[in-house]
Amino acid sequence: MDTENIKFMVTYYGLRVLIAIALFLVGKWLCGWLSDKTSATMIKKQVNPTLAGFTRRLLYISLMVCVIIAILQYLGVPTGQFMIVLGSAGLAVGLAMKDTLTNFAAGIMITMMRPFNVGDYVEAGGQGGTVVEVQLQNTILNTPDNVRVVMPNGKILADKISNYSVNGKRRLSITVRVSYDDDLQKATEVIMAVLKADERVLEDPAPVVAVTEFADSSINIAVRPWATVGDYWGLYFDLHKKIKVALDENGITIPFPQRVIHMQNNQQ
Repeated sequence: MDTENIKFMVTYYGLRVLIAIALFLVGKWLCGWLSDKTSATMIKKQVNPTLAGFTRRLLYISLMVCVIIAILQYLGVPTGQFMIVLGSAGLAVGLAMKDTLTNFAAGIMITMMRPFNVGDYVEAGGQGGTVVEVQLQNTILNTPDNVRVVMPNGKILADKISNYSVNGKRRLSITVRVSYDDDLQKATEVIMAVLKADERVLEDPAPVVAVTEFADSSINIAVRPWATVGDYWGLYFDLHKKIKVALDENGITIPFPQRVIHMQNNQQ
């Protein structure tokens, strides 16, 4: 091969490689722009943010695959054979990465079923936390003590999911124990007065104060007020203090378990 042919091939193929690199960079930018634009449009149309984010990532990956195949065709790579090789490799990789594919499929199911949204507090896969993001493979949670937890989507979908935010309201469950010697009617009235005095306690559903058990050392009273999700924990902590103070002010005691032991002297 003479020098002129070598120069021609280097120039020709070098130029095509440079154009392919340029096409890749432009295609990558365009894929990102289209996927971001699609996500922004979905959010503007009030589509669920979780679904919008998932769609953005899936669309970006799909478009990038198309860009890469188009560039290979431009470079003269036989894409038909390439697709066969890619399919065979994909099968082998799929068998080796079945857990990853399971998480991917679970991510799609979570996005379609929408058992929770970003910002919801949930218990899923044995872990509780606020949903930060639903990704292709994982769901990211922030625990109440601000620990970031990355949960595989497959584990989440395979287990029970408890969503504490979706209904907007939650019922508090508090048990108050009063002495058998105290006025039971007065005790329930005092507790109900504490509930009605706190504006965080919802009127609908109405709060319930009811006797539930005659225990060994006390009469147990169930206190069941309702609150919004945002007020739940603040109200839960405050009511324990307020109920105790109100019972003390009205002379109602909260007993502690007692046991009477009789000693018998059998000595003669």
